[in-house]
Amino acid sequence: MRAVVTGAAGFIGSHLCDALLARGFTVVGLDNLITGDLTNVAHLTGRGFELVRHDVTRQIAVDGPVDVVLHWASPASPIDYLELPIQTLKVGSLGTHNALGLALAKGARFVLASTSEVYGDPLEHPQKETYWGNVNPIGPRGVYDEAKRFAEAMTLAYHRSHGVDTRIVRIFNTYGPRMRLRDGRAVPAFMSQALRGEDVTVFGDGTQTRSFCYVSDLVDGVLRLMDASTHEPVNIGNPHEITIEEIARTIIRLVGSRSRIVYRPLPVDDPRQRRPDITRARTLLGWEPTVGLDTGLLQTVDYFKAKLGV
Repeated sequence: MRAVVTGAAGFIGSHLCDALLARGFTVVGLDNLITGDLTNVAHLTGRGFELVRHDVTRQIAVDGPVDVVLHWASPASPIDYLELPIQTLKVGSLGTHNALGLALAKGARFVLASTSEVYGDPLEHPQKETYWGNVNPIGPRGVYDEAKRFAEAMTLAYHRSHGVDTRIVRIFNTYGPRMRLRDGRAVPAFMSQALRGEDVTVFGDGTQTRSFCYVSDLVDGVLRLMDASTHEPVNIGNPHEITIEEIARTIIRLVGSRSRIVYRPLPVDDPRQRRPDITRARTLLGWEPTVGLDTGLLQTVDYFKAKLGV
């Protein structure tokens, strides 16, 4: 079996490549390295993995057979998509179109990395896949939210019009090794600050909630979805809900830091709450997360310590 993974040098993309290779796949990874990191895939050299530096907003050409295309290319943190708004919109639209075109040409299965951001600042809680969302299309976060919503629409259009065998995974907050130190998302931001003994910055009053899933659980869910027969979106995430202040205090405790929490204004359109309803994943995939929060955070702390040299 041969897979093409876009965004292969990114945080989740690189873990996905690991898992596919462990299954016996050969993998062609595509990445333009705008937010990806070569060190994430350096260990894969000589293991049936090939990295091609390519911008997927341009036509994708891969020689030979392809069995599955997993489209993971996109800036994924607020810092990235606020600095790269046009690139974010293009990879969600043109990039998805090109990746679907490759799947169509090769007769390959297609798996789209979508996101809980399609729900926006949700008025339904927890969020089911049937919820249409509450998104500000012209707000600063809209470039990411609407890019992913468009990508889902394009994916199902290719399924309905061209018969492409598609899957859509809606990923909720995921953390683990290979996140960037200055990623801008809660876990790496809090961890980097706590390890350096700096103030830990919480945006808003800290009562907004998230649900954090360890990366190995997420990848397991993605591969189960890849093997399943559903074409409808499936939430993959940990339904354990925690406030942003709680996750900050947990990280400070696990690091053994004396950092104090400081509060800053909440960014525009930042969701007040986020928790997946994973009934569909449990029913269709037999999946639910198994890695506890402290366990996953400690493994992530070890990675960040090594990166920071502390």
